[in-house]
Formats: sequence, structure tokens, C-alpha cells
Amino acid sequence: MSPAVILTRPFSTARAFLAHEAAGGIVLILAAFAAIMLANSRLAPLYFGGLDAQAGGLSLLHWINDGLMALFFLLVGLEIKREVLGGQLARWSDRSLPGVAAVAGVALPALIYVVINRDSSASLRGWAIPAATDIAFALGVLALLGRRIPVSLKIFLTAVAIIDDLIAVLIIAFFYTDGLNLPALAGAGVGLSILILLNRGGVAALWPYLLVGFGVWAMVLHSGIHATLAGVAVAMTIPLRPRHGQPVSQSAPLVRLEHRLHPFVAYGIVPLFGFANAGVSLAGFGLFDLLDPLPLGIALGLLLGKQIGIFGSVWLLVRLGWADRPRDAGWRQIYGVALLCGIGFTMSLFIGGLAFGEGSHHADAAKIGILSGSVASALLGFLVLRRSPLRMDKK
Repeated sequence: MSPAVILTRPFSTARAFLAHEAAGGIVLILAAFAAIMLANSRLAPLYFGGLDAQAGGLSLLHWINDGLMALFFLLVGLEIKREVLGGQLARWSDRSLPGVAAVAGVALPALIYVVINRDSSASLRGWAIPAATDIAFALGVLALLGRRIPVSLKIFLTAVAIIDDLIAVLIIAFFYTDGLNLPALAGAGVGLSILILLNRGGVAALWPYLLVGFGVWAMVLHSGIHATLAGVAVAMTIPLRPRHGQPVSQSAPLVRLEHRLHPFVAYGIVPLFGFANAGVSLAGFGLFDLLDPLPLGIALGLLLGKQIGIFGSVWLLVRLGWADRPRDAGWRQIYGVALLCGIGFTMSLFIGGLAFGEGSHHADAAKIGILSGSVASALLGFLVLRRSPLRMDKK
């Protein structure tokens, strides 16, 4: 996710963020490609066996998905809080266009998936899989286009993805939570209360928040709520200002934590997650298997639902005069970015794991749908943007 924003220099900070995030996206693409190659090579037993290796009562795959990904969600939460309180989403006018686009880009893919899988109650559990956008992957593709894409459009894509992440977090909390362990949940509540008191007391040191936050994660891990949501909850308690009443600066606890986490997450955790989760054996899968309702619903949700929902809502709001399109961006470029939003990858794989578990036929079919829909969206989005005029289309 994005590094700290110094609010007095939004455009230079935005450029730094986009460059950093795009590089992480390219690393993610390479990690996913390596996983697919390994899973379909002679080293497949070593690949899958390594992920199943046990440590501390959990497999390596579970440590990655439930442990390390909590830091990814912590970064997601920090970014959401900063952008809403003092960044690109601080004003309602800033939120309207990407907000409506994000909601439409979540609802339409889910609707397409449900319609295609309406006859299978087991498959319907995966309705939210095509609703997500992978910001790192999408910006990685944009990085290949260089200066052809205006900064305002990259910021629009980032804002859509931030709101998309928030919706995904809410979906996970409300729809992918099993039976609750109330004592563990109460323990997590006590930990969060301590963090809120630290915030209210003006504590600026990071270590108390991280120490108590680790305890919150441990409690949530046993509560029935997915452990990664602890990261978002803890992020909401990190102060955005060094002291109460002071302006936001690089010394703010939230900003400092973002700076320190971002390289570790962008170049370590997210590629590792992609490497551990993208690997799927294609043995036994034929081209016609893509037409099965589950992978087809995901692929079409990502490829068609995202582009229609996002581009259609932007076009409608602009035509009605309720919003302005991103500065210096033509309609072809906006359409290309809407296509790139169909790259679900990281969050889609994560939700797919929650919906179907690991190792099942449904889980493997979901991965096929995610990979095919994401790759198609990436390629078409790249081609549309590559052939778009450098100057804004006035039509």
C-alpha cells in the first residue's frame, strides 16, 4: 500500500507512491508466474509439500495467509484512515467519483457471478471473489506504459482501489466469518480499548501499539473472525498526528509506520502471498473447463463486470454533470483503467481461500477463474492504454 503523504505536497507524494507501488506490482507478477511454473513442473511436489509443512500447529500456507497477511491488512487500514482523514478521500467531492465507481465495480461482478452460479449453492459462496481489485498488479501494468498515463488517472485508480479494499474488508467481516469464540473476541476488544486509550493519551511511540496489536491479532486468530481483520482494526487506532492539535507530518505515528511497513509488504509479503496462492496444477484442466460456472463467473465478473461497472458509472456521473473526469484523461484512457481494475489477483485469491478453503476442487477452479480473468483484463487494459492518444480526447 502507499507510503506516507505529506499533505502540503500531494502531487510529488503521489508520484513517489505510484512509482513504489508499481515496482511492487511487477515483483508480484513475477512471483505469481514462478508459482504457476513450479506447480506444473517436476518440482510441484516440493512446492506443494513446502506449503503444507507444519510449524507451531499451522501450515506454512496458513502462517502466510493468517499471519503475514495481517500486516498487509494493517497497511490497508493505515492507508484508508490516512486518505479519509487527510488525503485523496478527505472531502466528499473527492470521494464521489471513485466511490461510486468502486461500489459499481464491486456490485456488478458479484451480480454476474451469482447469475452464472445460481444453480449451485456451494459455488455461490464465492460471490465476492471477482469484486476485488489488485492495486499493486494494476499499477505494475501502468508502470509499463511510462508517461503515457496522466498522474490524475493513476490517482483515480488508486482511490478506487482504496475504497474497493474497504468494501472487501467489510465483506470478509460480515460474510466470511464462522462461529464466534466470545472470550477470545472479548480479549481482542480489551486490546483495542487499550490502543484507543494510548491514542487518546497522545502516545506517539510505535512499540506500544505494535505490542498490544500483536495480542489483538492472537485473540482474533482464535475468535472465529479472520485474523487479518485484526490488522485493519489496529490500524484505526494508530494516531495520524504526532500530538493532538498538531498538523500531519512525517513524524506522525501512522506515517512512520506506513513508511516502515510499505517496502516489507510490497516486496516481501504480497509477492510471497502470490507465490504461495497462485500455484495451481493445470493437470486435468482443459480449455472447456473455463466454461464451468465457477471459473466462468469469476473470469467474466472480473473482465466484464469491473469494466462495465467502473467505466459506466464514471461516464454517467460526468454526463449528468455530477463529477468531472480525471484531469488530462480521455475516455479511452478511462476505459483502459477500468479494464485494469479487473485484475483481482491478491484480494480475489484471498477471498477465494476463505470461501472454499485450500486444496478443494472449488478452490482450484476459483484460481483458474481469477488467473484467466486477471490476465485478460491486464492484457486488454494494456493494449487499450498503449493505443490511446497522448493528448486528452475531448469527445
